[in-house]
Amino acid sequence: MHQKAGLEAYGKEVPTSKDYRSLLDRKDIDAVIVATSDHLHRRIVVDACAAGKDVYCEKPMSHNVADGLAMVEAVQSNKRIFECGSQRVSSILYKKAHEIYASGRLGEVHHIEAYTNRNSPSGAWVYPVPHDASPKTIDWDSFLKDAPQRPFEAERFFRWRCFADYGEGLTGDLFVHLLSGMQGITGINTIPDRAYSTGSLTHFKDGRDYPDFMTTLYDYPGLVFTVHCNQNTESGEQTIFHGKQATMALVGNSVIITPQDLRPEPEGYSLDGWTAASKKQYLDEWHAAHPAPPVSVEQVESYSVPRGYDETVDHLANFFHAIETREHVVEDEVFGNHTAIACHMGNHSYFHKTIATWDAASKTIKG
Repeated sequence: MHQKAGLEAYGKEVPTSKDYRSLLDRKDIDAVIVATSDHLHRRIVVDACAAGKDVYCEKPMSHNVADGLAMVEAVQSNKRIFECGSQRVSSILYKKAHEIYASGRLGEVHHIEAYTNRNSPSGAWVYPVPHDASPKTIDWDSFLKDAPQRPFEAERFFRWRCFADYGEGLTGDLFVHLLSGMQGITGINTIPDRAYSTGSLTHFKDGRDYPDFMTTLYDYPGLVFTVHCNQNTESGEQTIFHGKQATMALVGNSVIITPQDLRPEPEGYSLDGWTAASKKQYLDEWHAAHPAPPVSVEQVESYSVPRGYDETVDHLANFFHAIETREHVVEDEVFGNHTAIACHMGNHSYFHKTIATWDAASKTIKG
């Protein structure tokens, strides 16, 4: 079915195959794009690297920790170019945010929060099923591959993000963008120490495995990152960096910097219990120590991308450039794997009702 749709979109002269391995045998193909359900990423990436192909793999990079580690090994042992497809790390908006963050203008930043909220069936992956979907038009066995065998179900094919056999739910579809964006802006390229999740399946009780609302607290070195996604309310997306000197918010196509008002002020609240003489002495001494008039507060600044800007174009261009030059990409296999493991930790915590911790020695999630 997808193959036929591709031919309709790009023309009958475009070669197609039901077996990706036939493409890997071709000498005129230098690179592949892996845009399958998550559970097939490992198999295709490992085979592609072994065949000497460079790889662009959609997010999340892996379906589980073991898959991600195997993919990293395949990329590095075969010396291939690999880019993970969380395109916003190539965005000029995120590069501007990184510049601001790295400049120190925000002051100390100990907490970042981010959310993506939707309120539609499509936003919850309840995609329509074509009337002609059947085992005759869908290669069900190739789709399942390493997943548990089961009779054909069109809903599982078209709505695979809902099911743990094939996808990662909210973390793999939405958290991954917020996590990769945070990594790109801060330069923190590591696995979180801990993750604690809570949430619920409140509306879309359609047989799916994953919640439609989820919040996770991540502990990174010197930083707490709070992420939540809700498929039952529409409020768009924001990522907010809470700094001592200023806050920085990524909202839509803009970065907004709001300075904190740090002008000195005398204490007010706790003086209510003081005697009049003590209060007067304190205020006289305070004003004597602060003779200069208060400085004006800096104005809010904002930066926006040009109308029609598409960050995906920049991300793919970075990949294609790396194929030609063998230069490093912006989101390599290590970056992508760190983000994916954070997604796996979020799900582990939710389903096991515990704090998920990363054990670097055994390279496993504990808890």
